[in-house]
Amino acid sequence: MKRKAILFAVLALPLLVSAQYNATPHSDQKSEKSQVWTPDNGDGTYTNPVINADYSDPDVCVGPTGEDYYMTASSFQCIPGLPILHSKDLVNWEIINYAIKDKLYAGNCKLIEHFNTPQHGNGVWAPSIRYHNGEYYIYWGDPDFGVYMVKASDPAGEWSDPLCVIPGKGYIDTTPLWDDDGRCYLVNGWANSRAKYASVLTVRELSADGTKPIGQPVIVFDGNGTENRTCEGPKFYKRDGWYWIMCPAGGVPEGFQLAMRSKSPYGPYEHKIVLQQGKTNINGPHQGGWVHTKYGEDWFLHFQDKEAYGRVVHLNPVDWSTGWPIMGKKGEPVTTYKKPKSSSTTIINPAENDEFNTPTIGKQWQWQANYDEKFGVPTAFGTMRIYTYKQPQTEKNLWLVPNMLLQKTPADEFTVTTKVRFTSKADGQMGGLIMMGHNYGALVVKRVGKEFQLLLLTCKDADRGNAQQEELIATLKPTTEDKISYKPGIHEDIYLRLRVELPNKDKLKHRGGFTGKPLVYYSYSTDGKRFTPCGKPMEMRQGKWIGAKFGFVSVESSEKTDRGWIEADWIRITK
Repeated sequence: MKRKAILFAVLALPLLVSAQYNATPHSDQKSEKSQVWTPDNGDGTYTNPVINADYSDPDVCVGPTGEDYYMTASSFQCIPGLPILHSKDLVNWEIINYAIKDKLYAGNCKLIEHFNTPQHGNGVWAPSIRYHNGEYYIYWGDPDFGVYMVKASDPAGEWSDPLCVIPGKGYIDTTPLWDDDGRCYLVNGWANSRAKYASVLTVRELSADGTKPIGQPVIVFDGNGTENRTCEGPKFYKRDGWYWIMCPAGGVPEGFQLAMRSKSPYGPYEHKIVLQQGKTNINGPHQGGWVHTKYGEDWFLHFQDKEAYGRVVHLNPVDWSTGWPIMGKKGEPVTTYKKPKSSSTTIINPAENDEFNTPTIGKQWQWQANYDEKFGVPTAFGTMRIYTYKQPQTEKNLWLVPNMLLQKTPADEFTVTTKVRFTSKADGQMGGLIMMGHNYGALVVKRVGKEFQLLLLTCKDADRGNAQQEELIATLKPTTEDKISYKPGIHEDIYLRLRVELPNKDKLKHRGGFTGKPLVYYSYSTDGKRFTPCGKPMEMRQGKWIGAKFGFVSVESSEKTDRGWIEADWIRITK
């Protein structure tokens, strides 16, 4: 039986080859990792940011052996959600998993349906990760639906379905604390957009297993009317008999980090600024997690808001000698510093490139809404296929397209090149490479009659429903056509590229700090060697609470045709 199956496969092979997209032979692929930002200097020091990508509101915990650190961050509506990153030294980080796989709020049909449409800026806000009694817990506040929790015995393994701990609107930025006596407390902030008040922190008691509230909330800190406005993102700790809440205040891009302490979880708390920009050019250093290492060192991972790039991750030492956690160098963030003590010498960064040679795609990729298998899947041919999404006729731009496959920007300046084939079954279908945010630009191939047009799509303030603009770059003859009468497709093989650069004036003030307004340049090639520039550069702009993201878009205007698809052979990110 097996021999017959093999014989059939061999006889059918010529037909398959003519119909499918043959990926570049592996020998022609650059399988090595091309890092555009590496914080580890290789000499026992590191340079911030330790992750030059948008891992907003990071939190960290250490595993039971003291050798493994785990980080998570806000993922909002993007799927998979709740990224799990692993490090041995707090400098070199790798994406190893997601706590939410393909459906936000799995097990809750009502909420699954809600997040089947892109809900920009909603969903998972400012999670916390903790290790307790042999399990890892992640709590977060969804400002529209309440406080949620997932847990796992292994961060790299399966996580539980989200459990609603406290239903309701306005809850954000939640962190549990299991006390020495086993009691559990939860601190949280409040979203003014839902609760109609903010800048206060509340603490309440949960059941010992952390699954439900058993006490009433108490306001333990109020930043209203003071420099501590917008206090949010609290993290809860206990050290040497003191209860500690560490939180940002003063606003996101211009704020600072507070530490507050009390002998009771319910306060009152005294507070102090322990990290602020000072004379550095690292704006708004705040909101993150403190960790004490097995080597007796203390460190604080936090974000810096870099607008179009999102909120990148910095690492600062913590000095407790005064009884307060003074961070960085005397309360100001460091740029280059000695690495934390560690037994590891491995240099690694979150994934960027993808050759699409395996049955699973890289962990850097996320969709814009709950995943549907009809969005696209990897192939056995060494490619990633993304089917065209049928946009409602009422949509004027790509803001609500759920099947974009995107990843975070990995550096301040970089080049993205991809080799793709676009297959079309009907007029109006298009696919290509996009940089997505409130403003977006996309270089796409669109079918018009029996030919393709190469278009540069641009849209300003897409979130406001503005119509996108189309600029014709070139008219292309199909690379190949199906020689059949039944629903034939036409195909275009093409290389697409985008380049992110800082204008000269912003390069001058860069030097590791805030970087100004990056520009995106587009180009294309038919042979992968000579690239032709396309149109004018576009100003890169962040999305709703996230940085701009790049990747693949595949859409169509008709509701009645068979889907076309874009098939990505590889994507490579270089300096």
